[in-house]
Amino acid sequence: MPHPQDQRPEFTPADQAGPTLDSGQDLSDALCEQVRQAHHERTPLVIQGGGTKAFYGRRVDAERRLELGEHRGIVHYDPVELVVTVRAGTRLSELESALAASGQRLPFEPPHFGDTATVGGMVACGLSGPRRPWSGAVRDFVLGTRVITHDGKLLRFGGEVMKNVAGYDLSRLMVGAQGTLGVLAEVSFKVLPLPPASACLRLEMDEARALDRLRAWGREPLPLSGAAFAEGVLHVRLEGGEGSVASTRERLGGDTDAATFWEDLREQRLAFFSPQDPRPLWRLSLPARARRPALSGDWLCDWAGAQQWLRSDEPAPHVHETSIAAGGHATRFGPALDDAPTDGASPFSPLPKVLARYHQQLKTRLDPHAIFNPGRLYADW
Repeated sequence: MPHPQDQRPEFTPADQAGPTLDSGQDLSDALCEQVRQAHHERTPLVIQGGGTKAFYGRRVDAERRLELGEHRGIVHYDPVELVVTVRAGTRLSELESALAASGQRLPFEPPHFGDTATVGGMVACGLSGPRRPWSGAVRDFVLGTRVITHDGKLLRFGGEVMKNVAGYDLSRLMVGAQGTLGVLAEVSFKVLPLPPASACLRLEMDEARALDRLRAWGREPLPLSGAAFAEGVLHVRLEGGEGSVASTRERLGGDTDAATFWEDLREQRLAFFSPQDPRPLWRLSLPARARRPALSGDWLCDWAGAQQWLRSDEPAPHVHETSIAAGGHATRFGPALDDAPTDGASPFSPLPKVLARYHQQLKTRLDPHAIFNPGRLYADW
């Protein structure tokens, strides 16, 4: 018996609003020419999409902008093969709507932080949502890319199948690079079907008990897709088959939670993330069983404890050092890009010397004149 998805027609660019393939090619040529000229003149570029994640990273000291917002459109979508190829300037909301119409989604639940969020910005920042520990990260679902190199060439890396990479996997290297290695023009993703059933639960308890339960549940094949603790409440999301979700829901107990909690957490709309709080916001990525670092401030636990959000006035070097000692790393979210430091200070944890040297060598090889978002990650990159 054929799978229901086998009955869906293949999605083509004509099925969605936006530029045609020809206009997309014209835009690609124009972008390549701008990069070629910047390389020749050794003029740094600020790569700009929707601007919703401009707060993430350091301010780029460059006057010329490379605008990608108009380079948009779904190039190819095959729901049966679970593959979609999209131009980098495509609105993330447009892609998610097209996938939802075919009963599919981006499994890593990327945050938007605004209506103008683009696919290129999503990949460049590499941020994943509450589902990440159970489904995978952004880079796990990137199959291939088309990248504009430092000399203005549009090259394809990877493809549209999972096992298509031979040699150096530059496509996934672009995830989280924040545009410092090249300009993303197109990205191909593996997508997954929406689950048949889901349930959101809230269980009131103290944090120690909540973490004990999460550790125990982590050793069992439960259909978890979200686990967060905030203000005396353990929030749990279940996704999977109807029988599995129903039995797990009955076993865990608790009250029904609002499904919007997970979107509000992903988009940082909870009270914890209020911009009225003057204290810096930190994201700590830690081993799943690591103890929370001894840092003062207010905490919100996500990813079943592997991601910890912190509001604190602790000095940045101390936050970085303490997080590294715990086996993880810390990233400061904010301030706005225009207010971010341009000196040696970085919102990202410093890299070990050997790893930093490899990063620097890679940056030099792929961007010899440092025209792509210079200084976005670290001062000398």
